[in-house]
Amino acid sequence: MNRQTYLRLSVMMLLQYGVWGVWLPVLARYLQAEPSEGGLGFTPGQIGWILGLASSIGAVTAPFVAGQLADRSFSTQRVLAVLLVAGGVVKIITAYQTTFSAWLWLSVLYSVLYTPTLALSNSLAFAHMDDGDREFPRVRVWGTIGWIVASWAFPLFWLLSDVRLSWLPPFYVGVEAADATARLVDSLVWSGVLAFGYALFCLFLPPTPPRRDAEEKLAFAKAFGLFRRRSFAVLVAASLPIAVIHQIYFMQTAPFMSEVLGLPDSRIGPAMSIGQFAEIAVMVATGWLLSRFGFRRVITIGVLAYAARYAIFGSVFLPVPLIVASQALHGLCYACFFAAAFIYVDRIAEDDVRHSAQTVFGIVILGLGPVLAAPVLQVLSELFTSDAGVLDYSALWYSLSALAAVTMVGFAALFRDQTSQTRTP
Repeated sequence: MNRQTYLRLSVMMLLQYGVWGVWLPVLARYLQAEPSEGGLGFTPGQIGWILGLASSIGAVTAPFVAGQLADRSFSTQRVLAVLLVAGGVVKIITAYQTTFSAWLWLSVLYSVLYTPTLALSNSLAFAHMDDGDREFPRVRVWGTIGWIVASWAFPLFWLLSDVRLSWLPPFYVGVEAADATARLVDSLVWSGVLAFGYALFCLFLPPTPPRRDAEEKLAFAKAFGLFRRRSFAVLVAASLPIAVIHQIYFMQTAPFMSEVLGLPDSRIGPAMSIGQFAEIAVMVATGWLLSRFGFRRVITIGVLAYAARYAIFGSVFLPVPLIVASQALHGLCYACFFAAAFIYVDRIAEDDVRHSAQTVFGIVILGLGPVLAAPVLQVLSELFTSDAGVLDYSALWYSLSALAAVTMVGFAALFRDQTSQTRTP
């Protein structure tokens, strides 16, 4: 991969995750806050459906729409551009809605448009790499940087005034706007505008034409055949519970930080971005970790990090700075589990279904996981909510930690690397 290609792919990842990171960390806080505070007053269960069901439908439709189009019909960069423009329009419209039904169905529509772009950006990057194991982490790390920049820039320029530098992260302080909670919804407008810019940049991405000469015309059908391989099936089975607890993290961490830890709204996004800083360090080392320890050990470490982080979250008696700092474990969670899993899927898939293989895997981590996260969160929130209407966050996080621990044991016992039986990376 030459320098010019590296720069283009890096900017692509920066924009891809900036579009997502500007709104996802703070949206649950806005939706769950009471109307008197400037929010919509939705319940945790309703938030679960908005962030869970919507994501799942987008992921399930991705292999049949975007994967098929990119693998067989149109250039990947053109598919990306069209999906981003349409998604940006929907996101801006959503920002002006106030009812649960409007939020739910517009979120579903947005997910159908945006979710495929996650897999397509991955597969487009892999298509222009000489050594995906080593080069993908170097490119993907810019997505993490994009998430951080977006999650810091929004409160800096929209929620605060009289801003001045500080020696503590996020390295600035200011006076929070009186209507800061109500302003959180404007992050959707920021996301839409950023999506338009990203769509324009797609015109400058390396050309990635479809594989019209493939023997199997239905790319997603051939990609589903990967389930015949034990390693892929085990990876998918482990990804399901991890995807559930990963989604619940975004559904409840912002309210947890506000209601239990007492963080102001302008600090929630930057506080959650601590995980992305750690992710940068681990992502850069992912290629080395995989070559040194292999997929099985690296992915197991990622699952262990989930168990540890939620165990610390549940220990609300710990100092607040320590609980916030535990976000650093997100670096191991994402890089060692999800990034390593993306690389493994690319390694085990044949060349003509690499787009669809990523989207098939996306069905689990962005589809089944999130849709199950909604009822799981609803059940747990009802189970751990007192008669006074107060959610016991400690019990919620401990439950998720236990689920991660069980998943870790099962994956470590059953997974065996089979990439040597497919193609040379």
